[in-house]
Amino acid sequence: MPTVDVLDSTMNYRETGSGTPIVLLHGNPGSSHVWRNVMPGLGPGRLLAPDLIGMGGSGKPALDHTFADHARYLDAWFDALGLDRVILVGHDWGGTLALDWAARHPERVLGIVFLEAIVKPMTWAELSPNAQQRSRTVRSPEAEETLLGTDALVRTAFTGGGVRTPVSDDDLAAYLAPYPDRESRRPLLAWARQIPLDGEPAELVTRMREFGTWMATSPDVPKLLLTFDGGAGSLLIDATMTAWCRSHIAALDVTPCGPAAHHAPEDRPTEIAAAIRTWTAQHGLVGAGEVGVHVRG
Repeated sequence: MPTVDVLDSTMNYRETGSGTPIVLLHGNPGSSHVWRNVMPGLGPGRLLAPDLIGMGGSGKPALDHTFADHARYLDAWFDALGLDRVILVGHDWGGTLALDWAARHPERVLGIVFLEAIVKPMTWAELSPNAQQRSRTVRSPEAEETLLGTDALVRTAFTGGGVRTPVSDDDLAAYLAPYPDRESRRPLLAWARQIPLDGEPAELVTRMREFGTWMATSPDVPKLLLTFDGGAGSLLIDATMTAWCRSHIAALDVTPCGPAAHHAPEDRPTEIAAAIRTWTAQHGLVGAGEVGVHVRG
């Protein structure tokens, strides 16, 4: 995979094709590997999928791994590659980072796609039962041992309730490889503890309110929410949250993509790619003369 220097570290990324940049941002506890089956179906464009700092093959600097840390390194990655007039695609925290980046760089954004993302500050009551249980677990005193001392955070995500069908042994190995020990897993636990509940973390709640204002007042930027029939496996976007998005986000299209658990790019890569391809064509976001190639990295 290509690597670029960012701040005091490096970030790895997958890249394929040419033309309009389409940036795919992963969530927790994964890496750009989650997009491997989505990228080939997206059609034309310069497709880029970075590993967030501290995750995947990217550098592991000594950080608290807050949302602000991730946003700072992601800003540096965009700037290092000179990316402009981009289409953003984000899953989970990748979707939240995409919305935050777009609100702070509106002149550089053509459109945004998000799925199973955290789009607003929440209360405990707004979380699904699965999400409530998970949030209590990661905030417990025992989490340092039970979640950092084992590979449970990653293994469960991609073989348990986070997917409808467990990933292959090879794919699980690819997800596990960047996190062989306690220290390497700290970014994963930090991410899990960042979900904004009842006003905390305050800094993140402020950022989310700021990009929420932008989402509501940017009718010139097309946005696409991908939804799934997730049942108990869907952590974030349910019917109530979809209704909130419809009423609070300008220029929003909503496309159902079928049954999937939270890590929907594993369960429905073909449907996700097709929905994004159709949407970009409808809005004229990708040049007709652009050609895709096989994924590198």
